[in-house]
Amino acid sequence: MSNRDESIVAESVVVIKKLLQIQASEHKDIIVHMAKMVDKITVPMARASILWLIGEYSDRVPKIAPDVLRKRAKEFIEEEDIVKLQILNLSAKLCITNSKQTKLLCQYVFNLAKYDQNYDIRDRARFLRQLILPGEKGGALAKHAKKIFLSTKPAPVLESQFKDRDQYQLGTLSHMLNKRAMGYRDLPTWPEVAPDPTVRNVEEEKWLETLKVHKTKYGKPGTKKTKEKSFYSDDEESSEEEGESDGGSSTGEDSSEESSEEESESTSGDEENVDKKKNKKESESEEGSESEKEESSTEESTSDEDDSEEESSDEEIPIKPQKPKQPENSITETPKKDSNVLLDLFGDIPESDTPVQTASKDVLVPVAAAVGAMSLEGSPNSKTPLKQNVTRAIFTPTKTHELLNRIKGGGLSISYKFSRTMSIFSTKMVNIELTFTNTSDKPIIKIRTGSQKLQPGMAMHEFPEISVLDAHMSTCVSMAVDFADTTQPAMFELLSEGRMKQTVSISAPVGELLKPLTLSENDFDIQQGKLKGMNENSGSCEISDAVESSLDEFVNRVYQAANALQVPSLDKNVYKFASKTMSGEHICLVLVKCDQNKANITVNCEKMVIGQMLVKDIKQTLSK
Repeated sequence: MSNRDESIVAESVVVIKKLLQIQASEHKDIIVHMAKMVDKITVPMARASILWLIGEYSDRVPKIAPDVLRKRAKEFIEEEDIVKLQILNLSAKLCITNSKQTKLLCQYVFNLAKYDQNYDIRDRARFLRQLILPGEKGGALAKHAKKIFLSTKPAPVLESQFKDRDQYQLGTLSHMLNKRAMGYRDLPTWPEVAPDPTVRNVEEEKWLETLKVHKTKYGKPGTKKTKEKSFYSDDEESSEEEGESDGGSSTGEDSSEESSEEESESTSGDEENVDKKKNKKESESEEGSESEKEESSTEESTSDEDDSEEESSDEEIPIKPQKPKQPENSITETPKKDSNVLLDLFGDIPESDTPVQTASKDVLVPVAAAVGAMSLEGSPNSKTPLKQNVTRAIFTPTKTHELLNRIKGGGLSISYKFSRTMSIFSTKMVNIELTFTNTSDKPIIKIRTGSQKLQPGMAMHEFPEISVLDAHMSTCVSMAVDFADTTQPAMFELLSEGRMKQTVSISAPVGELLKPLTLSENDFDIQQGKLKGMNENSGSCEISDAVESSLDEFVNRVYQAANALQVPSLDKNVYKFASKTMSGEHICLVLVKCDQNKANITVNCEKMVIGQMLVKDIKQTLSK
């Protein structure tokens, strides 16, 4: 229980729970000690086991059990589902045994569970409420609540799942199936006489011996000449010499090859390395001109040593990469003769004709027509995947929200707005611009953030600390929050030097959880077809006179509600907008059809909550 590893402690708690069920009356101190560990242990299974023990044996710890329930009721919302179920059971059991102290706590926990997201917890709370708190009428089962919840439970039987399988070898198929499989061999019985101990001696493996013999016979594995020349016999080499005796220089080279072979086989690996270094130096000196190489090859063919030098030089000359010089000559010579080669070398030149053609076609298309070239299948030159077609926001909202008023802030007022710019900290974060204003007569020192209270999956990057904010002055800073595609608020503390400590929260509208996406009309229709059924939300509203009279005002109203980008459409009365969610990058599509002074709105998004709320926001902006 005192181990530093939390997972070990959690496993030990689960095992101790089973052991206490066998002998609970003799281990009261252990139950008290485990009740004190609830605040430290974070593994859900271990926390649930401790709460079950306290509720089951609450009569042995009557003073500690209500206090444990009080602490767990404070953190009920933040607990895991398995822990919440045990908190409900604990509150029900304590309400039966000690209703004076725990009845109000029980009602509080039931009310919290009534609105929980997990339907199992909601059903459990509804079930327990009718049994424990039946009301005036009362129920038939309410009279027997104590027998139902506090009856003696049978102790768990601790036995292996492979019981009665000792006759089979552990880990075999027969052991798993508890049935003899084909090909199974029984373990031999224990010998009466001890075997010879030399059987356990490990012999040197054979491949090590063969490797040693190979090294002594053929030298180091890096020498290529000895391996290649040893493959051929002396007869084959002599026949090759006779076939190539037409050229004088060639016969000299063959004879030098034979002599160099005999010398290389007789010498050791170290001497071969020395000869190679000499041959490289001499070959570099002989590469000055091709005429000198031919003369030296004919004159020095008499001696065996000179022939070996010529062989090494002749073998190394074709390896020298002289081809890179040819493309340079071809570039300088071909532009005058052939124009096709020029087009291949400078492939970027013919692309200058394409923008002129597309510009003439896009003149009569709406504002976002230039975006169509960046779509999935809009143009053949487009190679950008869908997840990278995110652009900057076209519309920047000017609406500000109050974060802290000057009364609570002691003269400091804070407002914020969503700038719709890409965050430098993460692409999943929403950029927020904060404006600090000091309305007091004294400077405020060290304005910073404190502790954070974020929902699971959310993250926040704090704004830099403001060292001094003089009286009647304002300053702007930026922060970023990953809302995890939810409208849950991000709560955190604001601190200053000796003047302020306030908890504030920032919640983002649904439209600020999106980022604009570039799509063509064809891609828009394809993606919309994939998001039908439950992923589609629709609504209608009457358009105000200001919106109906101006097309730009209509588009700007949609931009106010959602950070999206208009998709070019051939239908004048249909407006399409595409976007993605910031965190999960789920596609969100908006389609608005105008029929005189009425607008039909359709939103397709995998996040159904975002789709429903976005329809409401667009209806409000268009009807203003």
